[in-house]
Amino acid sequence: MARARYFIIWKELDPARRKIFQVCSFVIPLILWAAISYCPAIWHPLMKVSDPGSIGHFRVDALIEKGAFFRENAKALAEQRKPASGVPANPVYLPAPHEVAASFYKAFVTPPRLPDEPWLHESLWHSIKIILWGFLISSVLAVPLGIIGGTYRLFSYLTDPFIEFFRYLPAPAFAALAVAVLGIYDGPKVAIIVIGTFFQQVLMISNTTQRLDPALLEAAQTLGARGFKLFSRVVIPGILPDVYRDMRILLGWAWTYLIVAEVVGNSTGITWFINQQAKYRIYDNVYAAIIMIGIIGLTTDLLLAWFGTQIFTWKSGKRSILSRLRTVYTSARVKQALPQETP
Repeated sequence: MARARYFIIWKELDPARRKIFQVCSFVIPLILWAAISYCPAIWHPLMKVSDPGSIGHFRVDALIEKGAFFRENAKALAEQRKPASGVPANPVYLPAPHEVAASFYKAFVTPPRLPDEPWLHESLWHSIKIILWGFLISSVLAVPLGIIGGTYRLFSYLTDPFIEFFRYLPAPAFAALAVAVLGIYDGPKVAIIVIGTFFQQVLMISNTTQRLDPALLEAAQTLGARGFKLFSRVVIPGILPDVYRDMRILLGWAWTYLIVAEVVGNSTGITWFINQQAKYRIYDNVYAAIIMIGIIGLTTDLLLAWFGTQIFTWKSGKRSILSRLRTVYTSARVKQALPQETP
């Protein structure tokens, strides 16, 4: 019976258990990764040569497929030659967790191989700027259009059919056209982010606007609100928290277009770094860079979520930090104004 309480539909867990499960969502994949990396019995399909023995084409630290390794050793023993020795290993493209963890430091302090190549932090900052510009342009255009389309049926019928059609066109298909129009530098990369998020953003925000509680509109109309006042005083405040949530989701969507966008024109940013490290077969740096993207995205989302609780206090039910600081400040001023008791 105790287990069944975890499987009640829509039932929220208590804060302590919720945090445990949230931590487990990261710990479980890490345990699986560690098991594959450190337990030869699970999956180590190669042999890492520690001593090539009499086998001429083996080299120290070379990774040999297990079947080929044992066949060569059997052949050497049959000819009374010294066999090779080695330890089970995974392919070079699957580094162990500790190697990737070390790369979080190594990748930042290791200088580029060529003098004109950017450092990792420069590549990361370049990618962040691409995301920010692309998502900013998309939001400036899409948010008003989505709110108006969700509020007034005329605009919805005028724009939704074309947007529904266009959103099925893959953004990377416009890469060649974007390069022809905007050049080979950052312009087409920003354009891919805009194309990939704009149409989805319009439809999501329009759908969010249409879900506004009709009781709010009816109450405002009963009190005499009409026209633009109804739109500005009821519709916009009523949907802002949900529109903010939609934009947080779509910002993550913009990150998924980053790798495609950065190979348009000249390769730049974190995508360039990942491709270079893969070319040099430094796969621990590749994994580290990919995880960095996830960490930046998750951290940004958590900060935006916290910021949302400070802005939309009527939705979160919590007092903002500014409100609490104002209360503390007011209490301190009141205490100062009160007459001091004399001993």
